[in-house]
Amino acid sequence: MTTTTSDQVLSRLHEWGVRRVFGYPGDGINGLMGAFDRMGDKMRFIQARHEELAAFMACAHAKFTGEVGVCMATSGPGAIHLLNGLYDAKADHQPVVAIVGQQARTALGGDYQQEVDLVSLFKDVAHEYVHMGTVPAQVRQLIDRAMRVARDQRTVTCVILPNDLQELEAVEKPPRKHGTVHTGIGTTYKRVLPDETQLRAAAEVLNAGKKVAILAGAGALHATDELIAVAEALGAGVAKALLGKMAVPDDLPFVTGSIGLLGTVPSWELMSDCDTLLMVGSSFPYSEFLPKEGQARGVQIDLDGRRLSLRYPMELNLVGDSKATLAGLLPYLKRKADRGWRDKIEADVRKWWNVLEQSAMNEADPINPQRVFWELSPKLPDDCILTCDSGTSAAWYARDLKVRRGMMGSLSGGLASMCPGVPYATAAKFAYPERPVIALLGDGAMQMLGLNGLVTIAEHWKEWRDPRLVVMVLHNDDLNMVTWEQRVSSGERKFAASQTLPQFPFAEYARLLGLHGIRVDRPDRIAGAWDEAFAADRPALLEVMTDPNVPPLPPHVSREQTKHYLKALLQGDPDAKKVVIASAREVWDRMTATSE
Repeated sequence: MTTTTSDQVLSRLHEWGVRRVFGYPGDGINGLMGAFDRMGDKMRFIQARHEELAAFMACAHAKFTGEVGVCMATSGPGAIHLLNGLYDAKADHQPVVAIVGQQARTALGGDYQQEVDLVSLFKDVAHEYVHMGTVPAQVRQLIDRAMRVARDQRTVTCVILPNDLQELEAVEKPPRKHGTVHTGIGTTYKRVLPDETQLRAAAEVLNAGKKVAILAGAGALHATDELIAVAEALGAGVAKALLGKMAVPDDLPFVTGSIGLLGTVPSWELMSDCDTLLMVGSSFPYSEFLPKEGQARGVQIDLDGRRLSLRYPMELNLVGDSKATLAGLLPYLKRKADRGWRDKIEADVRKWWNVLEQSAMNEADPINPQRVFWELSPKLPDDCILTCDSGTSAAWYARDLKVRRGMMGSLSGGLASMCPGVPYATAAKFAYPERPVIALLGDGAMQMLGLNGLVTIAEHWKEWRDPRLVVMVLHNDDLNMVTWEQRVSSGERKFAASQTLPQFPFAEYARLLGLHGIRVDRPDRIAGAWDEAFAADRPALLEVMTDPNVPPLPPHVSREQTKHYLKALLQGDPDAKKVVIASAREVWDRMTATSE
């Protein structure tokens, strides 16, 4: 049987270590679908319900495994559908390769059906590498380059394959002549570590500080031990960017939790009062939550030199892997004898956990969403993987969940897109079928794409070694984060036409798919519902009827935000009375909680 270029594409991906491709078929990639059939068990094609889901799944695969994620779509509309998930990968610096079909080469330029200028379309999201194949001798180097650039630059790349090219006989080795390119896979050894002079200089800055703050991001997820050791030596507190939530466990007394609009009061105070900032593997964008310019001396560690001194004017910038660089820095750090700064941080953290518990137990109609997350924390399996969607679910994920060592978790950080919660969880389950997975999202994202994603879960769950995959939906009939943004950022009252969601029976729908469905509308049933979901013999959907008027208060409310908030309520916000009561409870909890 003749080996086609499509066979060559999949074989080469297999040589690169790819075992799973997420996508949706179409006539623009018929050649590739035939090649998948011929590959048998060597390479799996995971059919998503929508190309956007496929791209999200490829991004999640990269996040949770460290491997290159691969997604595939047909020409024209299928390729266009990939874009949001690919931008999610780009924004969070994840290696993803998109392989898309195209109309026949003979038709290009003729305004043919489904003809889209795909090179131009993908040029922004895959600007490091996007190319279209034109001859079989080119195919090997296109795949090699796309994989290598995606992996080594931690970015999105794209290969476009016209459908007639997919059917041609493969050229396994390009001819040895002028004008050909001969690529290889080869092993790449890469260890980026600043030299001793740079490490000593950074240590001098950190040793001189009396109030050191550490901000850990996604680039520090593999450097847990080193972060803890540095924090202990410097008597520092550790705040976490949202993508860095799993970098250090929340049960450590000096970990202040998340930073930013969804962050904690201890993280706000840590940054407001510090005199030295060590930023590790983070490109946290909101400068108003970092120290004031000139307040703190700064040291930053990042693998990508382009991201250094981008958020705060650092005194010293170190290009290097966070784990190796922190390990190299440790011998030059002097343990701080005065632990007053650390004692204050730990007292603030103890108080904050008490605030969160009090807030979670506040009365709501019918259920306080914070309590859903608070009750989950002690029930989290040690090796679980958490995924979260954008919206108020991300606020409670950031603040209320106390994560421990051994857990993994992620969401859409840089893009903050709706809808990755379910596809992220599904991809995690394919990568780690033996680990329990929990997806946390709101009813808006669930209606938008999550319902489709449940179909894929229902199709595949029986092949997973551990069937535990829990999808928790905050059902409040409101696009809640946007509602709060309208009030606090714009001073606009809730606009029901844009914010109110249609009713949908999520648990009942899950049961129709053959999954376990649970609906909870009383707070005293939350803990038992989590137990039931984890004990189920199949994936479960936990639908919790929650109060949309519980505010995701930022750690610091500015005068302008207060002004907008009051303006929105005075304009006749339909939920004004309930909002005021719920907000007053939150403020009271922060005022009255103690560290004991």
